[in-house]
Amino acid sequence: KGRSGNGGLRLVFFSLLEIYAPHSIRIEGQLTLGGLFPVHARGADGTPCGDIKKENGIHRLEAMMYALDQINQDEQLLPNVTLGARVLDTCSRDTYALEQSLTFVQALITKDTSDVRCTNGDPPVFVKPEKVVGVIGASASSVSIMVANILRLFQIPQISYASTAPELSDDRRYDFFSRVVPPDSFQAQAMVDIIRSLSWSYVSTIASEGSYGEKGVEAFTQLSKEAGGICIAQSLRIPHNSKLEDYDKAVQQLLETQHSRAVVIFASEEDIRGVLNATKRANQVGHFLWIGSDSWGAKGSPIHQLEEVAVGAITILPKRSSIKGFDEYFTGLTLENNRRNVWFAEFWEENFDCRLLSSSKREDTSRKCTGQERIGIDSRYEQEGKVQFVIDGVYAMAHALHTMQRELCPDYPGICPDMEAADGKALLKYIRNATFNGSAGTFVMFNKNGDAPGRYDLFQFQTTNNTNPEYKVVGQWVDSLQLRVEELQWPGDSEDEVPVSVCSLPCKTGERKKRVKGMPCCWHCELCDGYQYQYDETSCRLCAYNMRPNPNRTACQPIPIVKLEWSSPWAVIPVFLAVLGIIATIFVMATFLRHNDTPIVRASGRELSYVLLTGIFLCYIITFLMIGKPDAGVCAFRRIFLGLGMCISYAALLTKTNRIYRIFEQGKQTVTAPRFISPTSQIAITASLICVQLLGVLVWFAVDPPNTIVDYDEQKTVNPLLARGILKCDITDLQIICSLGYSILLMVTCTVYAIKTRDVPEDFNEAKPIGFTMYTTCIVWLAFIPIFFGTAQSAEKLYIQTTTLTISMNLSASVALGMLYMPKVYVILFHPELNVQKRKRTCSAPPHMTPSALQQVLGRLRCL
Repeated sequence: KGRSGNGGLRLVFFSLLEIYAPHSIRIEGQLTLGGLFPVHARGADGTPCGDIKKENGIHRLEAMMYALDQINQDEQLLPNVTLGARVLDTCSRDTYALEQSLTFVQALITKDTSDVRCTNGDPPVFVKPEKVVGVIGASASSVSIMVANILRLFQIPQISYASTAPELSDDRRYDFFSRVVPPDSFQAQAMVDIIRSLSWSYVSTIASEGSYGEKGVEAFTQLSKEAGGICIAQSLRIPHNSKLEDYDKAVQQLLETQHSRAVVIFASEEDIRGVLNATKRANQVGHFLWIGSDSWGAKGSPIHQLEEVAVGAITILPKRSSIKGFDEYFTGLTLENNRRNVWFAEFWEENFDCRLLSSSKREDTSRKCTGQERIGIDSRYEQEGKVQFVIDGVYAMAHALHTMQRELCPDYPGICPDMEAADGKALLKYIRNATFNGSAGTFVMFNKNGDAPGRYDLFQFQTTNNTNPEYKVVGQWVDSLQLRVEELQWPGDSEDEVPVSVCSLPCKTGERKKRVKGMPCCWHCELCDGYQYQYDETSCRLCAYNMRPNPNRTACQPIPIVKLEWSSPWAVIPVFLAVLGIIATIFVMATFLRHNDTPIVRASGRELSYVLLTGIFLCYIITFLMIGKPDAGVCAFRRIFLGLGMCISYAALLTKTNRIYRIFEQGKQTVTAPRFISPTSQIAITASLICVQLLGVLVWFAVDPPNTIVDYDEQKTVNPLLARGILKCDITDLQIICSLGYSILLMVTCTVYAIKTRDVPEDFNEAKPIGFTMYTTCIVWLAFIPIFFGTAQSAEKLYIQTTTLTISMNLSASVALGMLYMPKVYVILFHPELNVQKRKRTCSAPPHMTPSALQQVLGRLRCL
């Protein structure tokens, strides 16, 4: 201990460096490489180190020893130069690794001992520590980050064999860091490609606290956003020194989003085991679909005795090959020939489940080790996955030193002063430029950030009835994904069917996605209702007015066009009545023509009778025009004959009733005959009244030429499948009423005259039948109007209105035909004896008319 305060502190510092590395491997050499390996797991309850790690620790450590042996024996690589090593245990903890790494910088710290003296007054004697030119390690990304921050201060290059955190690609912060494994950004891209190829869109993530887990998940999240179509349901973090409750809580949180079955894990082995154990305790074996990073890889330790929980897990591991030479080397190690590894005895006890000494820490077995056990024979052996990368890392450092030695010492065997004086920055340049064929036969190289290219093997943990559970290679990722989906097996009954991990199931055809805010992979499915069709997956659009959606609502199709068919019940009844009416009308007309000169026919007013029968005939004929298929010709005839038949009929009847009224009214005052009561005058009056109707139709033609339209509104039902377009003439309800309005006016006027002539003599042949005809006709048309307009909003509007109109016209014609002509036809055919001219006729006069005046009137009317 020195007397000087400052000097004493310096000595204490250097002494602590030795205390912090009480167990390390020293191999003498001209150039010394440092090594950092997780020989032990993290300790519990405040202790720095826990149990020994056989694969991740001892296998990787011995891989460095093996590589050094091979290089030192190679006369072509670093000739006349021997590589040594200083290997330290990180105990899987970043803070502990930082303390250990201080050992590597001892030789680079200048020691000022001028004022330091021993207690006897002599200057202190220091053992010069070896200079570490480069470091191989570490394993965990969090450890590498912590160590890299120290090594860069002293410009010591570092090559990692397992650290994959994307953060370490930052050449500004970790400029002396390189790695022979690809960064997690490549691994994360491979995971994104796997998830997309399996059509999973809703996944959760689990990360161990620290750079490896958190940065890995961060890279995956970023890449999934850029790729699109993948949503993160939950992103969980497992803290350092986690307890069972932390793992149970994580699994319960995952179960809150049950549709998110796929879980991406960037975690340490301990955390992977903790999550799998918690899943088993929660009785959720087979529910989750694990996507494991390279920390899981193809290792057996994370899933030991948890195989049923891990079935179906897809894991990623940088492409590697089993190094046959290392297998021979490692299986040949014994306690006798491997004394340089200070932890090998502890590995021996763990590997063979025995105790070497009574002071051994193992208390779970009483079996003593004989020293004759053999690795691979008395114990299970499988080369750890990162052995290849450890060897490649050591060789990368050796090739860089070899190139440096050739350039700085071209004619000097061994290490020249220039090379000894070279700093770590010079060596770093040679490392980044190193390119060689690696231990697995693949090229080893570095990019400008010190990263190796991305090459991964994809594994799935599978179990079958014939074999034990094992990892099976199911694909690879080299810049792009090559996954053999048909070889994948999944937990559950449907082993060959890819399970689903989506927030929302795909919408059915004809449904649009209504996305949940902030979660593009989650949506509600809404049917494109009414006359909408599915335009794209997120929107519906309305079909054109003459279209309707097809049954699956993926497009629009024309609405079927229909018309009133002859076979329809709505048409059968009017047609039947019209046919009967036409037959009856023709029969009456034929009877009148045959008996044209008989007294009954003459007394009926032959000219007006034929006009009236023509109108009745046209009233029946309109039925066929109203039901026939609309075209321009049919529509033109509809306009003409719609009101013409009624107009002719009621014009003739009006002329008759007016003639009777004028004769009787004038007969009260004078015996002089009224004007315009001759047949010719009656025909002229009737023709004049009919011309008014025809003139209105001509104006209608001029203003609005007849044409057909398809009415899509009339039968546009709520259910688009029932929608129909109605082919009809371009005639509105108002136009129909206007066309019939003149005829109805004639009918009302005729009814008024019929009422006024109700007091004519009882035996007068036509006044009262005309009156009854008009009363009945008014009732028919009074019933027609509310039915016609009351059904304007009905889906069956065309049929109801057409049928109502035609039946009303048929009834009107039938009433006139039946009341005015059937009694006459009956007399003509069955009582011809009454159809003769009589010389005398006694008629009773009305109270206000003298008998002589009555005789004058009756003479004018040719009263029978």
